[in-house]
Parts: sequence; C-alpha cells; structure tokens
Amino acid sequence: MAIKKYKPITPGMRHRIGNTYSEITTSTPEKSLVTKRSSSGGRNNQGRMTMRYLGGGNKKQYRIIDFKRNNFGIEGEVKSIEYDPFRTAFICLVYFTNGDKRYVLAPAGIKVGQKIVSGAGSSPDLGNTLPLSEVPLGSVIHNIELQPGRGGQMVRSAGANAQLLSREGKYALLKLSSGENRLVLANCLATMGTVSNADHSLEVKGKAGKSRHLGRRPRVRGVAMNPVDHPMGGGEGRSTGGHPRSRNGQKSKGLKTRDKNKASSRHILSRKKK
Repeated sequence: MAIKKYKPITPGMRHRIGNTYSEITTSTPEKSLVTKRSSSGGRNNQGRMTMRYLGGGNKKQYRIIDFKRNNFGIEGEVKSIEYDPFRTAFICLVYFTNGDKRYVLAPAGIKVGQKIVSGAGSSPDLGNTLPLSEVPLGSVIHNIELQPGRGGQMVRSAGANAQLLSREGKYALLKLSSGENRLVLANCLATMGTVSNADHSLEVKGKAGKSRHLGRRPRVRGVAMNPVDHPMGGGEGRSTGGHPRSRNGQKSKGLKTRDKNKASSRHILSRKKK
C-alpha cells in the first residue's frame, strides 16, 4: 500500500499522485465472477438526461463480491489480490476446499496463500468472518452486517474500520471511524481487520481528464447559473447568492437531513464528531 508522485512530463502529470498498486498480484479477473454492467450516461429509457454530470468513462466489468461470507466452516485460500473498478478497496479471490470460488473484500496485510474461514467457532485471525458475539473486545473489524444474514453493509470502503467496544445483552457496541457509537445485534457477522488501500484518500487526479475516465462530466456551480436555473444564480458580478443550497432550495451546509423518526436511530448512542 503506497502512493507515488509522477514526474511532470506533461501539465496533467505535474500534480498527479497515484497508487503504486504494489499489492495487486494479477490484472485478469476470474471470468466466472464477472458480469456485464452497462453505463446509462445519465439518460433514461427515452434517451433524455435525468441525471446531470454523468457520462463517458472507461468500460468496466462488475466483480461479484461475497459480502455475506456464508461459506461457513469451509476453509479458503487467497489466490490473488486484485483491483476493482467499482470500489475504492482491493478485493481478493478465494478458492474454497469445496471447489467454490468467491471474491471478498481484501483486508490490509492479507497475503496470497493465506487461509481464511467464516462462521461461528472461527479463530479471530485476519480475514476471518465470525459473529460479533465471538469477536474479542477491542478488535478492529470491517464488512459488518446490520441485520443477520443480509451481508455486510457497513465499513466497506478503503482504509475503513470499526472497533468493538463492549457487549451487553443481545447487542454489541461499535465505534465507527466517523466517531459514531452504534449498537449492532451480536449475532451479526463481521470480518477481522481493516479494509485495504488506506492510501486511496491521498491520491490526486491531477487533471480534469481523470474525472472523465471515471465517468464524471464537469459540474456547473449554482452561482454561475441564472436565477431561473438555480436559487443561487444571478446577481451582479461574483455575488455568492446567499446561503448555500441545492437546486430545489434545500440548504446544503449544516442542515440535518436524517429522518427524526427513523427506527434505527435508537441504536445510535452518540453521533459522529462535529
């Protein structure tokens, strides 16, 4: 896991900071775990633009990731660590002793040839998946379920992790990387370790063309529009247009948008850091 600064042989490379991908062991994905996923370019079935600032981008094949880790009690061996164009983290290809092949999120520090296993009774080693009721207190975990059997939904992006603080009754208390303390059912599964590619946040695109490769078209600022197009549009010169708000008038900085009556709010003991 490392980043590199490119030599400024072109203007676009002058500020480019990219990943060395030193952990990646192969560039060819497993054919049986790859599926087609077409891009819409922001258009609907009538060909009309319904989402702005989308379009272009390099062609991508979707890798089917096993977030459920439900191959219980069957040992698997890590065959390769690969790049996934649909996520910030790396993934690893695992061959199981029953002949099954699956992609899973690669934890930081995992090596080719390492053995992993999931299910109750598994040892709390790197890459293993086990219920929160069996995870040692203080452990760092990722790919955490919110409902048993649904598959990991929390802590899946590059460099993310959560810490198991305590257990009380049927709940486990987790501290997320945002600073939020949250209760999760103790029979939910979680994977040991931190998600790989922690240096992803240090990358710098260096040029607008890099965003175009990722399928992102240029975004127009609201203050550069006319009053008919945006609440912050119009005005003489470089007027800011008042309090920042979205195209439909909703304030965009500081306004809490979470539903006050959301059922899962009672599981959040303290909110994320200001």
